[in-house]
Amino acid sequence: MAVESTPPSRWRSGWRDAFAFPNPVNDYAARSTAGLVIALAIAAIAVDQWWLYAILAVGFALRVAGGPRYSPFGRLAVHVIVPKLVKKEKIVPGPPKRFAQAIGLAFSLTALILSLAGFGLAAQIVVGALIVAAFLEGAFGFCLGCVAFGYLQRAGVIPDSVCEACAR
Repeated sequence: MAVESTPPSRWRSGWRDAFAFPNPVNDYAARSTAGLVIALAIAAIAVDQWWLYAILAVGFALRVAGGPRYSPFGRLAVHVIVPKLVKKEKIVPGPPKRFAQAIGLAFSLTALILSLAGFGLAAQIVVGALIVAAFLEGAFGFCLGCVAFGYLQRAGVIPDSVCEACAR
């Protein structure tokens, strides 16, 4: 009896689908999510408790993993805020938004680690920088992570195949 070394293709595609990020995305949903992140980040700075930094990091991890599918903030933005309040749509490529979420994850994990290590002020400063980036996204639609994605793509660090719409 032969043992299959790789899972059947239906399993591989199932995992790929489970962790797929939407492409394209509604920019207004991303902006709404940024507004929710700002509110949580301000609370995290004000209270300066490790568990709030952890909630912030988990939210970013969920959005990196599958966009709004697993994220309470993402679902709230996509299913409630945008259709019922904003009522606008602006379609933008998904990969730069996922990259921006990954940067948010790095910042929030850094804040969590700093907080756990007893460096509360440093954690607050890191989250303050995160608030600046989220504010630019939420208020003006200016995504710092997306800009960095574009520079990395033009430099050849991120292949054009990752986001063909971005390479134009």
